[in-house]
This record gives sequence, structure tokens and C-alpha cells, in this order.
Amino acid sequence: MGEIGKLGFGFMRLPEVEGADGSKEIDLDTLAGMVDTFMNGGFTYFDTARGYHGGRSEAALKAAVVDRYPRESFQVATKLPAWMAKDAADARAMFDASLEQTGAGYFDFFLLHNLGEERTRLFDDWGLWDYLAEKKREGLVRNLGFSIHDKADALEAVLDAHPEVDFVQLQVNYADWESETVESRKCYEAARARNLPVVVMEPVKGGSLVKLPDDAAAVLRNAAPDEPLAAWALRFAASLPGVLTVLSGMSTPAQVEENVRTMRAFRPVGPEERAALDHVRAILDGIPTVPCTDCRYCLKSCPQGVRIPAALASLNILALYGDEHRAQENYDWNASAGPASSCVACGACEDVCPQRIGIVRELVRAAGLFEKR
Repeated sequence: MGEIGKLGFGFMRLPEVEGADGSKEIDLDTLAGMVDTFMNGGFTYFDTARGYHGGRSEAALKAAVVDRYPRESFQVATKLPAWMAKDAADARAMFDASLEQTGAGYFDFFLLHNLGEERTRLFDDWGLWDYLAEKKREGLVRNLGFSIHDKADALEAVLDAHPEVDFVQLQVNYADWESETVESRKCYEAARARNLPVVVMEPVKGGSLVKLPDDAAAVLRNAAPDEPLAAWALRFAASLPGVLTVLSGMSTPAQVEENVRTMRAFRPVGPEERAALDHVRAILDGIPTVPCTDCRYCLKSCPQGVRIPAALASLNILALYGDEHRAQENYDWNASAGPASSCVACGACEDVCPQRIGIVRELVRAAGLFEKR
């Protein structure tokens, strides 16, 4: 697989400008400058997906990277989201569409996108593992893997069923390291037990870890006054053995410059720094939140298919970080298929909730906060 720089550029939160019709468009001029800063810093891994930026991210990667640099000078990773397809044929067609949109010719890394819950089944039912294995034999895919937002037991089930994968992409950050919902550590350890390289996503938790509560931020600033908050998060993830690269969804030139400085001079997190991060995590754990453990019993009981854990997760992002953008982004990605406003207040979810959460009340709150548009 070779050596790849520890910082990867995620094409998920790109800079935007207002178009002639008032809609948001990717700011390709600004993006090109960001790519130049990234490449000049010695980093070469670019991560996109069919669904990012309303389907425009892959074309942006072509314009900002593929059309401007020799193909052998960078790596392209993209993803196939079966859950966005109408049927198996539509899902398979996404591969060719990604080839055309990126102009990459081949993919250094290709992922089955966002496995977990009922989404995992589609990749098997539609024969996509075999289809992509054939693309790998044809040389159109160099390394085949998958991304997953689920707990360790779900990850292990996929890895047991598909030991042929070359790598796995996981949500890993210091805030979620011991989380009962995300299980960052357990997922990481499951991958490493199989000697699989790990690509880290959400190391800064969608930007939330640069918006820490004042007392938590003070712990890190007292430990290292000149260290940006994002640097703590990136370095934590990059310090883990077996991490291939750490993705950052950078939105501004300043973010690229800061992250490149951090990772060019990368140094692993030491024992005293890890203790400071443990202290921050303890502060975050002490903030009152909705005590959802993502057991998902409520999902099985809800007659309306409301994405209850995702809605509650967005409420908790607001409580912990005050990060309205990230909370809304999480809701749009993970809860909009079964919005909180669909709740009919039947109470079936509350009857089975081990944490005895007043779910109906919380869903009313989530609908009011995240369905304003």
C-alpha cells in the first residue's frame, strides 16, 4: 500500500460561493489554492464520495486536483453509497459515474460507503462486493475497503464476512474513544486485530472539537498554549499504530495551512498530553445530555421509522459543543430519512428504552431545532 502522508483532504465540506441563481456552488478558485497548499506540504490523499455536496464533490476533485497534477502524484479515494440507489443496476452504475466525474482513470482506494444498520444488507443483496472485486481485478481499484458508522460488533460481522478487504475507514477521535454510542476504541481495535490499515474520518468530530466548552478548552491551552485545538485532535488520531491517514474536511485556506503545519511537524501524543485529553473527555462526559446509548431498541418499535438515535445525537452535539452547523449536518445525513416530526407520540419507543428517556418530548425538541427549513 505504500507510505502515505498522515493528513488526508476530505472533500465533504468544501468552500462555497453564491451562484448567479442564488444557490450555493463550490468555490473552485479557492479550492484550487487549498489543494496547492496541501500538495506543497507533501500530502497527497484526497477523499470524496458520490453523495458529497449534492453529488458535486467528485467533479470538484477533478477540477482542483486531477486536471492540475500528474496522476501518479496523488491518491484518489471515493465511495459507492448503495443506499442512495434505486436498485442493483443503479448502484453498479455509480462506479462508472465516479470514474467519469473524477476523471481519475482508476481509484487508489475505493469504499463501500457507510455500512451499518440496514444499509449493510444492500451491498450483499446487490452483489456489490463481487462487482467491486472484479473492478479490482481489472485494475480500476487498487485497494478495496469500506466505511462504517456503527458499533464494534457490526464492524466485526462485516470483517468476518469479508476478510478480503484491504483497509477500513472508521470514526476515531478522542471524544468518542470510550463512547458507548460510537465505540471508537473498540472499532479501531477490531480492525487492528485483523492487521487492517485504518483511515480515520471525523478526527475533529466535524469541527466540534475546535468548539469545546471553555473549561475543556482551558485544559488543552494550559497544557500547550500554542497548540491549536484541531492539532490535538489530528495528532491523537495520527498517533495510533496502523493509521494510514487522518482525513480532515477542510473548508478554508486557513484550516489547510494550520493542519499542514501540524502534520508536517507531526509528533505523537505523549503520556502527559494523553492525560490532558482524558481530562477533556471527562469534562465532556460530565455535561448533561440525552442518555441515549444507541441500543436501537426504539428503532424496532417505531411504527413511523423515526431515526430516533440520530435525532438524539444531534441534540447532544448542541449540548456538548454548541455547534449548530455540525448538529444540523448530523441530522440531515442521519435522521432526515425518518424525521422527528414523523413521531405520532404512540410511546412505543419509551416502553422499550432501557435508559427510560422521554423520547417523545426529545423528538419534539429535535423537530423544532433541526427541521426549521
